[in-house]
Amino acid sequence: MLDITSADSIIKFANKLKGLTLKQACGNEIEKHGYQGKGNFGQILEKFYFGYEPNSESAPDFKEAGIELKSSPLKILRNGEFRAKERLVLNIINYIEVYKEEFENSSFWKKNAHLLLVFYLHDNDLDLLDYHIRLVNDWQYPSEDLRIIKHDWETINKKIKDGKAHELSEGDTFYLGACTKGSTALKSFRNQPFNKEKAKQRAYSLKQGYVNHIIANISREETETYGKIIERPEILDAVQSIEEIVISKFLPFYGKSAKEIEKYLGLELNPKAKSYFANLTNAILGLKLGQKIEEFEKADIQVKTIRLKENNLPKEDISFPTFEFQELIKTDWEDSDFKNILESKFFFVFYQYENDDLILKKVRFWNMPQSDISEAKIVWDKMIEVVSRGLIVREVSDIGIRKTYFPKKTENRISHVRPHARNAADTFMLPIPDKLTKLTEYTKHCFWFNASYVRDEVFMK
Repeated sequence: MLDITSADSIIKFANKLKGLTLKQACGNEIEKHGYQGKGNFGQILEKFYFGYEPNSESAPDFKEAGIELKSSPLKILRNGEFRAKERLVLNIINYIEVYKEEFENSSFWKKNAHLLLVFYLHDNDLDLLDYHIRLVNDWQYPSEDLRIIKHDWETINKKIKDGKAHELSEGDTFYLGACTKGSTALKSFRNQPFNKEKAKQRAYSLKQGYVNHIIANISREETETYGKIIERPEILDAVQSIEEIVISKFLPFYGKSAKEIEKYLGLELNPKAKSYFANLTNAILGLKLGQKIEEFEKADIQVKTIRLKENNLPKEDISFPTFEFQELIKTDWEDSDFKNILESKFFFVFYQYENDDLILKKVRFWNMPQSDISEAKIVWDKMIEVVSRGLIVREVSDIGIRKTYFPKKTENRISHVRPHARNAADTFMLPIPDKLTKLTEYTKHCFWFNASYVRDEVFMK
């Protein structure tokens, strides 16, 4: 029997969901649910299993017990491990009210201090009523995570107080993000208290990397060995942020060559290995070679080592994972991988060539301003247009070289698209055959950051 006033009773009742589908857990009446939209799995769960009407109240779903119910999709890796399919969206940020709050009495903390998490396996081939629920457990934040989440919340709040709610980005913070929330951009703009410019509606969210951390804890199937920058939570009481800790570890090595750093740290690394700079970064941070950095993984931080030519221009443009052409045109901008990349927090490590040596010049945490994200979106928009219309190849040279309509480096200050494949035969299927060549598949491509953009907006600032 469910007692909605008892946390233990609620968690015990929730655990009965493991291994079941919504249909199995709730019976046939559930087929008449009538809910629409992305959040309908959670709405159905609330109404038909836990027996209360879905709502958007500021209090937790189980008010007396202080528990907030959240459901979220999983994907499964080839090795059988679970990963989060997306970030975990929490409550809407009320710009007009939140700036008056302190963290400890904030609407965010009152609602989300104790979460009951229901993870289900997403499957495009199944109706959502047939998704299997795989993990169920409650979650309360460990003290070291809570310190970082509190700092994230304060970072978001400060931006609102400064009249910059329209400039909020998920890249501003580590574990707790401010993600966009709304069906369309035009419908989702809201007033903010200290600026007449309207800001996109946003919600607090736990970043996908942090959700993966929760999943690993709940499933107890963690196979990775992570290195921790923050060994003791109280370290964060003496500094402003993780950023400060990380940068302080690199500062003593500014102006030294990679070889000198390696020697100072007592290492013998293969400079030709792909992992060379990653290992050097780990060693500077005091971590074991090959370890993933726990705090970076939780925060979805993208680490980029950049080799600069003597004129400060990066030796190469920066590539990102390849996209599938068919998936590209099926995805809305707000849910796109490219937007997620643009809103990421980056950690750049800059080395510069001096004769044959690479000298550590600086490190920088950075995230892209909203105005630049809008500018980079033009590249994404063009790709959608080109691929969806089958306008891939512009011309083919006498020796078989294909020139495309894809956005070039000269067309956009920030980004471009070009191949990222082993060879021409390394392809993805096209949604529509190319009109010129009639090809039904095409060489794998990805989005790139222009080297000049990284120089001007990251290194030089």
